[in-house]
Amino acid sequence: MQWNDILATRASRMKASEIRELLKLLDQPDIISFAGGIPDPALFPKAEFAAAFSDVLSGDQATAALQYSVSEGYKPLRDWIAAQMAEIGVPCTAENILITSGSQQALDYLGKLMISPKDTVLCGWPTYLGALGAFNAYEPSYDRLDPQGNRSADDYRQTALAAGGRVKFAYLSVDFANPTGETLALSAREAVIDLADQLDIAIVEDAAYQTLRYDGQAIPPILALEIARKGSIEACRTLYCGSFSKSLAPGLRVGWVCAGKEVISRLVLMKQAADLHSSTANQIVTHRVARDIFAPHVAQLRRVYGARRDHMLAALAREMPAGVTWTKPEGGMFVWLTLPKGMDGAELLAKSLQSERVAFVPGRAFFADGSNGNTLRLSFSCADEAAIDEGIKRLGRLIRG
Repeated sequence: MQWNDILATRASRMKASEIRELLKLLDQPDIISFAGGIPDPALFPKAEFAAAFSDVLSGDQATAALQYSVSEGYKPLRDWIAAQMAEIGVPCTAENILITSGSQQALDYLGKLMISPKDTVLCGWPTYLGALGAFNAYEPSYDRLDPQGNRSADDYRQTALAAGGRVKFAYLSVDFANPTGETLALSAREAVIDLADQLDIAIVEDAAYQTLRYDGQAIPPILALEIARKGSIEACRTLYCGSFSKSLAPGLRVGWVCAGKEVISRLVLMKQAADLHSSTANQIVTHRVARDIFAPHVAQLRRVYGARRDHMLAALAREMPAGVTWTKPEGGMFVWLTLPKGMDGAELLAKSLQSERVAFVPGRAFFADGSNGNTLRLSFSCADEAAIDEGIKRLGRLIRG
């Protein structure tokens, strides 16, 4: 049988994630890895999760935890998330929350909900590779989002029309973005709302790293700014995607979408068709652990990751040759390097793995058009100080040639 003859056209747009492939290198003990943007497993609250699972599965909630449940998600968890959203300027109720299998599932649902073939998605240049993977299946075009407001709404419209569709939404991560680590200024967030209003499009706000701020002043999410303008989440066009993957544990796959009830009701229908509901047991346990330890646990993550960020920035300043520049993130897990013109991140990785045994992610995969090959992403979340010192030293030596 020739599978290519019966596959949908969208299948040709599905590609392996460079990051997921690089994660396989973590099993090689001599590799110093700055590749995977993953939490340090040593920091998982394992004892708290073990106790919560034991209590839930041996107590009165065992039957509920092992049974089918509602597609919207476990109500006490949605209530807890709604309270957390209120603390960052987003007053809402559990009816504004849908639990998803990580925020990655939320991105897939939103692409399915809004993208018709040839429609345009506005995104950063670079942007999160997983978002491109989620949206690609629905056959969009991409256009570079200028959050500073230097392009007119009509310019975006004409570009989308030339591609054969219309602009549907702007996707962006405003706090410590993957891959650059950069944070969008307040004025730029306001400009994105202005643009979305002019184009009559949605805003998909990916907040996977929002809790991991190490210094600087916190800025309200786009959804909070829009509510301040329009009075209610029900009047807003922003869809906020959150996750417990970076704050508690990614293996449980618990994320959420926060938005107006009208769009949440449509996403619930997608959830019913896709997987009925996220794991009931995982939701109940996540709620217990978040309720009991979320704030002090996140404070610990900030201390540890913040120190590693500082150590990597110091090592880069010490070891990188002239012509290499990098971002200085206020939070998150990533530093973004720009190499001298003519260098290619993928070629550098091949050499690095062979001679220096240092892994990172080449930058080209984060650009919707495959451009800007002279870039790369470094993650500091899983590397201790000794590994950072040695790995950056080796990388600097390789770049100097």
